[in-house]
Amino acid sequence: MVSQNADSHATRTSLLGRARERDPLAWSELVDLYGPLIAHWCGRCGLDPHAAADCTQEVFAAVARSIEQFETKHTRGSFRGWLWTITSNKAKDRHRADARHIRADGGSTAYRTLSKVPDPMAVPDEEPTGDDQINELLARGLKQIRREFADKTWQIFERAVIDEIPSATVAEEFNITPATVRQTRSRILRRLRQHLGEVE
Repeated sequence: MVSQNADSHATRTSLLGRARERDPLAWSELVDLYGPLIAHWCGRCGLDPHAAADCTQEVFAAVARSIEQFETKHTRGSFRGWLWTITSNKAKDRHRADARHIRADGGSTAYRTLSKVPDPMAVPDEEPTGDDQINELLARGLKQIRREFADKTWQIFERAVIDEIPSATVAEEFNITPATVRQTRSRILRRLRQHLGEVE
């Protein structure tokens, strides 16, 4: 059940679709949703907090330039995977630029400083996302899609998924069938995957 207060455009079109259309609200949601994860990745790539903040902005600028070209079928199944590729490339670029800048200065001080600069090839090949970051991303995504569902529907979902209560027990609580609980859970999780840019 979609809430009466839900923005019908937001429920009909995915977050990525709205971002492709240059919808400012969609871009705000995209930054809120993925910004913390990108900043985490930048830190894992060896960037200090200031450089990580700059790199995060560079990633979103790159996404804005090329989001029309994003196709889930070409990126191992997810928008997140595509974001990781962009982030790791931007982090490598920053490391290379830092190394060039230090070399240009010369001298023994520059050599000592250069030895502290992370090797661009030390950026992880695989996305360095732990369970905590995934859970935080999912929580942000759920918060963003919450308005699309009626209160009772959301309560059923929370009991079944967040609280991990068996479907039969949730069904008794809400005087519905276990099949309805499973359908509710499935519908909201499918919507979350769509919102996050994951392949169905």
